[in-house]
Amino acid sequence: MRAVTVIPGVPGSLRLLDDYPDPANEEGPILVEAISVGVCGTDIEIIEGQYGEAPPGSDHLVLGHESLGRVLEDPTGTLQPGDLVAGIVRHPDPLPCPNCAVDEWDMCRNGMFTEHGIKALPGFARERWRLQPGFAVGLDPALTEVGMLLEPTSVVAKAWDHIDRIGRRTEWQPRNALITGAGPIGLLAALLASQRGLSVHVLDLATEGPKPALAGALGAAYHSGPLDQLDFEPDVIIECTGAPVVVLEAMCKVGPTGIVCLAGVSSGGRIIDFDAGALNRTLVLENNVVFGSVNANRRHWNGAAEALSKADPAWLGALVTRRVPLSEYAAAYSPGPQDIKVVLDFTA
Repeated sequence: MRAVTVIPGVPGSLRLLDDYPDPANEEGPILVEAISVGVCGTDIEIIEGQYGEAPPGSDHLVLGHESLGRVLEDPTGTLQPGDLVAGIVRHPDPLPCPNCAVDEWDMCRNGMFTEHGIKALPGFARERWRLQPGFAVGLDPALTEVGMLLEPTSVVAKAWDHIDRIGRRTEWQPRNALITGAGPIGLLAALLASQRGLSVHVLDLATEGPKPALAGALGAAYHSGPLDQLDFEPDVIIECTGAPVVVLEAMCKVGPTGIVCLAGVSSGGRIIDFDAGALNRTLVLENNVVFGSVNANRRHWNGAAEALSKADPAWLGALVTRRVPLSEYAAAYSPGPQDIKVVLDFTA
């Protein structure tokens, strides 16, 4: 069986193995044939040796956490052969912590969770994989070409879930949302904002390529200038760039009782001369909230599947800017300037 692997912590160890073992029965009773795997920045960072953890007893980690496959067999009856399915990435810690004990493993408190293709569980960039029923998410058959977008959609489904929960602290009637960054996470966050009936704004540096058109197709206003020069105060900001300056400007720009969700991850190491006292004063006096959000639990995955089933298939398809055959796997992990979502295709 072919699988795309790395040796965690070893830059340049990306390989396509032709003799990777078939998935062990212990991984789960649901056997799945891979269709495609989405590629994201996390994969690139693992390939660069920044982090990643192989499963116990192995030197290799199979990459891939944005999965899409077709069920081959499911003796539990949860799914039927031929069904489209994606695998939930994170699994709860074994203790478990209070959050993992109630299936809120995205909020794990002790860091002992595991993640397919990232931490101690083999990923989905292999020709066959297995799932436990509780971590298998069935998909609408119409999503055959774009179902690998479920994982990033689950991330923004969680972000919106938590925004809604925080908003209920008061009379919450948001009118507009600003999404900073028009990568996959940003555009999917904008999709969910549009499905909520909000006036949507997307901000990104790109002035050419597919991003402005994709935002426009959602009915969103597209901005490429400085955030602090926007002529409105957003009720909600979902920050997807991780750029430190943008993060700070977002916290300063949000309107009274507004909510800023930080969904991008900063690399660190950059010092900015900034008036933290003025920001503190604004956040306190305007009752604003800033919070971080990452990963997703089963509730969010189910919500993401519903959101994708409601979306325009052509719009979702346009997010996938490049499909790479498995035989040319290395090219999938070298992003181009016009790429939004690159997909590793197991059917080509």
